[in-house]
Amino acid sequence: MEYGGDTLEKISLNGEWKLYYFPQQSAEVRHPGELEGASLQAIPARVPGNVELDLQEAGEITDPYTGSGVRQLQDYELHEWWYVKEFEAPLQKGRTELVFHGVDCMATYWLNGQELGSTANMLIAHTFDVTEMLKEEGMNTLHVRLQSPILEALKYEYDPSMSAMSYNWSQLWVRKAGHGYGWDIMPRAVSAGLWREVEIVVHDEVRIKDLYFYTKDADRRGAEVGIFYQLAADPAHFREMTLRFTGTCGTAVFVQETRVNFAAGAHDFRVEEPCLWWPRGYGAANLYEVRTELLLHGKVLAERTDSFGIRKLELIRTEITSDEEPGEFKFVINGTPIFCKGSNWVPADMFHSKDAARIPAMLDLFVDMNCNMVRVWGGSVYEDHAFFERCDREGLMVWQDFSMACALYPQTEQFYEMIREEARFIVRKLRNHPSLVLWCGDNEIDQFSLNRHIDPNGNKISREVLPAVLYQCDPYRPYLPSSPYYSPEFWKTKNPALLPEEHLWGPRDYYKSRFYTGSKMHFVSEIGYHGCPNLESIEKFIEPEHLWPMENNEQWALHSSDPIGLGGVWSYRIGLMANQVKELFGEVPEQLGDFVLASQFSQAEAKKFFVEMIRLRKWRRTGILWWNMIDGWPQFSDAVVDYYGGKKLAYHYLKRVHQDHCIMIDEPDNWQVRVVLGNDSLTSKQGTYRIWDADTDETLLEGSFQSAVNDNINLGHIRISHSQQRMFFIQWTIDGQVFHNHYLLGFPGFSLAGYKKWMGKMAGISAEFARYSGLDYHGKAESSGSTDAT
Repeated sequence: MEYGGDTLEKISLNGEWKLYYFPQQSAEVRHPGELEGASLQAIPARVPGNVELDLQEAGEITDPYTGSGVRQLQDYELHEWWYVKEFEAPLQKGRTELVFHGVDCMATYWLNGQELGSTANMLIAHTFDVTEMLKEEGMNTLHVRLQSPILEALKYEYDPSMSAMSYNWSQLWVRKAGHGYGWDIMPRAVSAGLWREVEIVVHDEVRIKDLYFYTKDADRRGAEVGIFYQLAADPAHFREMTLRFTGTCGTAVFVQETRVNFAAGAHDFRVEEPCLWWPRGYGAANLYEVRTELLLHGKVLAERTDSFGIRKLELIRTEITSDEEPGEFKFVINGTPIFCKGSNWVPADMFHSKDAARIPAMLDLFVDMNCNMVRVWGGSVYEDHAFFERCDREGLMVWQDFSMACALYPQTEQFYEMIREEARFIVRKLRNHPSLVLWCGDNEIDQFSLNRHIDPNGNKISREVLPAVLYQCDPYRPYLPSSPYYSPEFWKTKNPALLPEEHLWGPRDYYKSRFYTGSKMHFVSEIGYHGCPNLESIEKFIEPEHLWPMENNEQWALHSSDPIGLGGVWSYRIGLMANQVKELFGEVPEQLGDFVLASQFSQAEAKKFFVEMIRLRKWRRTGILWWNMIDGWPQFSDAVVDYYGGKKLAYHYLKRVHQDHCIMIDEPDNWQVRVVLGNDSLTSKQGTYRIWDADTDETLLEGSFQSAVNDNINLGHIRISHSQQRMFFIQWTIDGQVFHNHYLLGFPGFSLAGYKKWMGKMAGISAEFARYSGLDYHGKAESSGSTDAT
């Protein structure tokens, strides 16, 4: 539930609580009264918080982010946790609710010794009416009991149609962020805690309970929009009441009134020459501020203020694609096709109480990178309003997975109801954000089904339950059953080459191999390549005696990330990173500093190539969301920014090729390479450019240009020889601003020493590469003593 302007009072229950804990099977404590007689010692706890952070603060465990410290957490998976808080009653009188915005996970609640109820979902808020239960005098006492999700999972039946990764089957029945049980990007941390705010909310009896803004059609001339409403008011006055909506966007204003005939209704109207909401690069992300007033005979009984964006949203897609019958997977906003560039959003932290503090800086990276889309991956939590509000303002489109990933979940009425309740809450919570452009049923569950030879179209969760909730609660936004989606038409052949939207992982071999370049997809929603964090960051999370070598190194494996460690299913990633380095440079450096540097070069070239591979084929290809922007814990990964904020070289390479106007060089064909100017905007620009050889400074191509609108143009060709290994530097100027790119010509292996030399020259023309030039043997920058790009 969301609260509008009819809240009389809010009391935060955040801050310090008491926390009791013990193995769940070792003590019979079922009620607060039994807790007080159990002779247990409490430790201080912070809310929002996670119990592991409280244990660390109390000195009970060491830092779980460094070394092998995360392994300690497995000792607490079978514990239960009791939070206790005393507070005074609110001063205002009215309907009073106790709201828990995030509880992880199997919880029972008591107020003043009286049980309020139980909940079993980490991913949604939980609300209790406590109007008649609060003490008006003296202190009120709140108890929250959190029980082990592992023991909870033992209560359920499991069927052959169900599946998960070998180490995290216990997540299947429990509505908790899947990554906490271990993933290839996060450690095993089966946490517990009150991870979002807790508050007392007092409501007025008359209020505007809910508003839903929708756009049916829109262009620059006019828009057909509507507002759905729900009220709490005296029905005896319904026909005497009116709702007045006043929307402002800069100097543009609309005013609409409608008579109230019932507690719920909708009002459709036209806005002339609207301020349209556009994705980043295509125009302003305009937002209307709407003041809604409930009036009786001209007197305002209730009011609230919301924001919404007017934009027509379409996802044009086919179920398959082929050379004979090309399909589509294309986002269209306000009638304009949008070329999507962005990244996948993974958990902000392994302990989600830290998310709110980390997310602003994380979104700064997306804005600085000039991303226009972020995909919120289905193995994590649903982000809160602050995340979406920032995306609204920045024109950052959000692809939102429902929180299911890489597993075959229960196909029972009991589980359907769990998902139905969760989806209904999340959809109603987030549906007014114009940045939200797609609901997706899950991450890779169709693919998981294919691996098990089970037809994913029998999955009622993604094919029936979720579509029904969306049809009911948010009918004006596209839905994709899974990513990637294996339609009935695809299932006839089971040929991945027919998928319009795909996750390109495969062998993860040479980044220019046929696996990547030969794919026929239109939209890449996952693709990645490994790269070491900066050396200073590695030294923060790997203990000195384990820094090097990397082979048979338990801490490197654990931070690769493998929840098991050496011998686990993901521990091969360290060897994979070494093989990718060897592929590009013909050798694996023997010293840590050189290995860090070589792996960053390898990752940067690969990820730059992936984006250019898609941009160069616009509109046959329509978007790329690479994996991923920033780590949620310290590790060796595909991320281009490490957990501590250190930017890898790939960040800078990607920032270059994410510019609205970008000059790129295609792969050799017929003894030449094609030079292309891409424009992912609705503005044509004039400029000049030059391309020259990094070793000889010979000018290879230069001239002036006039860019096409939202399209590519060819600038010319450069004669090459396939036997050469060269680097071309590219520079262009628009409106007095200078931009850069480069192109690496030839087949590997390249000389690592030669690549360092090119980096030194690149630093001479582009300041952001100075930190990666002039590096000594240990990877330290001679001038500053740091390779951290932040």
